[in-house]
Amino acid sequence: MASHRSSLVKPPALRAGDTIGIIAPASIVKPELLQEGCDALRKLGYHPFYFDSILEHDLYLAGSVERRARELEEVFRRDDVRAIVCARGGYGSNYLLRAVNLQVIMDHPKIFVGYSDITTLLTWFANRAGLVTFHGPMVAKDFASGDGVDLPSWNAALNGTTAWELASADLNIKPLVEGSAEGVLYGGCLSMLAASLGTPYEAQIEDAILFIEDVATKPYQIDRMLMQLKLAGKFDSVRGLVFGEMLDCVQNSDQGYALEEIILRIVGDLGVPIAFGLPSGHVSRRNLTLPIGVNAALEVSSGGVTLRILEPATSQTVSRRAARES
Repeated sequence: MASHRSSLVKPPALRAGDTIGIIAPASIVKPELLQEGCDALRKLGYHPFYFDSILEHDLYLAGSVERRARELEEVFRRDDVRAIVCARGGYGSNYLLRAVNLQVIMDHPKIFVGYSDITTLLTWFANRAGLVTFHGPMVAKDFASGDGVDLPSWNAALNGTTAWELASADLNIKPLVEGSAEGVLYGGCLSMLAASLGTPYEAQIEDAILFIEDVATKPYQIDRMLMQLKLAGKFDSVRGLVFGEMLDCVQNSDQGYALEEIILRIVGDLGVPIAFGLPSGHVSRRNLTLPIGVNAALEVSSGGVTLRILEPATSQTVSRRAARES
């Protein structure tokens, strides 16, 4: 699997003035938050685009499976759309695994951004479509919040920066197990990674610097999912582990133990560097953009933690529309 990931397609870089397509592949979107997020994108110099059907309801989902699948395929096909950012996560992306024509994504590689339930699509596109994807801010969540997006990592990940780093001095990342490692950056929401096991869409964690995050999940549930991955052999060749903020992942306020203790009990014996607190996905503020499928280096010591992205995550290839206009 590592050799497959090493040859992932890098989508064309994002530039000011480009059109960003917005989709809702999972839960219902609130129109007021969608508009606030679109306003933020416009202030950054982008042109947001979405279909009116994005606001449809089907119980707790953003419309039917057919609507959501066709929306996703169409924004990939459109020449005028340079990047695709999900409106929100929630639940429901797994319905698209059998409904979307993966060849469309392979034929029209583009920046694809999201987190939480969108982990299902991020990892599927990386594993099966061979596309670098991006674990990062969503329109009706982070862009709709005043301090919801970390712009330096957004720009570095999507604009084709050659190499860049995230350091604990700036982000309050805690060292748990010291060491250094290089591997392919991969991962996302723990609940989605665990749910993929035993399916044709199973997460491919081998040889990875594995990023894991979640929200409002009790420590014993984190324990259970990490144990599930461990018993499935998914940590056997992992090269490093970086956990997210893990917001609200507590049993109660006086539980008497820290989540870090739970994590170390399960993965502390792997012999790989482990860090805790990288703010990407469900975060308190400034959601970081992480490229899934590129080479990275993790350094963990008592003095701090550094995650280095070792290669550009996007290419400088111009879009077909830009080529016609030049």
